[in-house]
Parts: sequence; C-alpha cells; structure tokens
Amino acid sequence: MSTNFWELLQQHQGDLTRSGRTVAEYLVQHAAEAQYLSISSLARECNVAEATVFRFCRSLGFEGYHEMRIALAQANATGAMVNQRELDPEASTATLCEHASGLFMTAINGTQNALSPEAVDRAAKMLHEAHQVFCLGQGGSMLLANDLCARFAGISNKFRTAGDNHLQIMAAGLMTEADVVLFISYSGATRDMLETLRAAKTSGAKIILITHYEDSPGAKLADVVLLCGAQESPLDSGSIPIKVAVLYVGEVLLLRYILSDSEAAGKAQERTTEALAVKML
Repeated sequence: MSTNFWELLQQHQGDLTRSGRTVAEYLVQHAAEAQYLSISSLARECNVAEATVFRFCRSLGFEGYHEMRIALAQANATGAMVNQRELDPEASTATLCEHASGLFMTAINGTQNALSPEAVDRAAKMLHEAHQVFCLGQGGSMLLANDLCARFAGISNKFRTAGDNHLQIMAAGLMTEADVVLFISYSGATRDMLETLRAAKTSGAKIILITHYEDSPGAKLADVVLLCGAQESPLDSGSIPIKVAVLYVGEVLLLRYILSDSEAAGKAQERTTEALAVKML
C-alpha cells in the first residue's frame, strides 16, 4: 500500500473498536519495538485477543498482520532516515565494516542472552537418543538446516535433511517415536512448517525448533524451543546477521552434543577426518 502507515491509522480512527484503539495506542507509543513482534506477542502486550489484532489490520485495509508489520516497518524506516539514523550513502567502506560488525555482535549477544542452557541440554539429550534426526527449514532457513546437518554429519550418520516442503511432509509422515525433527524458522509461523510439524507430531516424532518467537504456532508444537534473540525487521528478511545468530545456536547445540559423549564424538571425528584426507591435495 502506498499510503503511509500513520496516515492510514489517522484516516481509520473512527472505524476502530475500543480494543482496536488500544492496539493503535500501543503502536503509536512503541512503534520501533512493535515491528519485531509476532501477532501473539502484540496481542499479549495490548491485553487483547489475536483476533482483535487481525481485525485491527483489516480495519486499516491490510490483508493481514504480516502486511501491516511491513507497512509499520516502512514508516519507521522513513522516520529513521529523516532523523539521520541510517547509514549515509557516502559512508566509507571502513564505516560499513564497523557498522556490519556492530550488527553481528548485537545479533550474537542478543541470542546469547535469550538462549536457555537448560533447553540446549534437553535438545542435546533428544538428539543423542534419536534413531534419526531430520534437519529441516523453508527457504533460507533450509540452507541453514543443511549447514547444521553437515556439521552433525561429521559425528553421526543419523542426521539427514529433506528437500522441499513436499519431501519434508512425506518424511514426517514416515517418522516414528524414535525420530527427532530439528526445524529452523525465525518466525515460527509459516504454513509449510506447520504442516510438516503437525505430520511429525502425529507420527510421534519429537520436535526441536530454533526460532525467535517463543509464543509462535510452531513453538506450541515443539518439545524444545531454542531462542534466537536477534531482531529482524520485516524489511530485511533473511539478513546475514540473523543467519549467523541461528548458526550460533546450532554451534552451541553441537558442542553440547559432542561433550555429552566426548569419547564417541572424538573417535567419529577422527574417522571422518581420515576419510576426507584423500580429498585433499
């Protein structure tokens, strides 16, 4: 939508219910933080039902919550540029290096603070006890799932992936109680993910979810949730610092998995190193 979010809000004030005005007031007072909230989180902050937030979005002319978040983020970005909080187009490469470093450190530090050591311990125990572990995701998250699978594959051959959402839901339908799904989804709220997780749950498999939103629909299906604390703007979906934060969670999980049986892991790493030696010049 071409109209600025704040203009839309002003135009439709008269169309809002009392609860809708509560949502509007929250967005006005917490615009910068609100663009990072899931619909469940915003509803909780406003003390209203998720359906109220959805109706609020429709009252402003949006198809749904995601479209409203994008418009809010665009309005925030415009305000940021007016206030000169964005990078100057003439910034030097040295300045860009410093800026990028700050983004990465913020993402990792936020994740370190959000990640529960107890949740990591439970997840590592589930991985050890599993007969098969399926590392899954959608879009860019599938690439991260493949990276994590490759890391764990150097220790055990029970880690595997599945391709698109059709192959993933097929795999989920054939899982058993001895299997574990390690799923990556920053939002925890994609349709394909929910289809796969529901199928896995029906099959009796256990679910570990790496996500940013602990109150997301995916988190409600998971046995263990590992939180990525980095914040991602709707306008910067798939940003590299967020990917690094997710891989940080994966590395912590890998280290816990290795140290839980360091002798077996050490022997496995020696064998895979020896096997790969023939590939080196």
